[in-house]
Amino acid sequence: MPDKEKRGSGRIRLLLVDDEVGFVDVISKRLSKRNIDVTQALSGIEGIQALRGQDFDVAILDLKMEDMDGIEVLRIFKKMVPEMPVIMLTGHGSEKAANEGMAYGAFDYLTKPYNLEELVEKIQEAAGQGR
Repeated sequence: MPDKEKRGSGRIRLLLVDDEVGFVDVISKRLSKRNIDVTQALSGIEGIQALRGQDFDVAILDLKMEDMDGIEVLRIFKKMVPEMPVIMLTGHGSEKAANEGMAYGAFDYLTKPYNLEELVEKIQEAAGQGR
């Protein structure tokens, strides 16, 4: 069972959905150094396709994307894999939207810009809950 081997190694499988290419590249590199395998999706559609193709321990989802609203993507994720924790990312002033995400089953949210260590802690906490 390759799934159990991967989990045994302690690496967290993360789906990162955000349409800011530079942000996604930088965060992916920084998280991969912290024992997190990152799959990048640069749109809501790519995120949904990635989730169809493999299993993840946690997803990080930006609320504001060009192709789809983050809340819409969250609702689809929760129908596909109800037990997968989703952390919402939002810009300042969007706490109302983040709270809406929480109502639809998001695990938690962070406002941008955020502290990387805080993000890593939330990912680890969410992965622990989802497993």
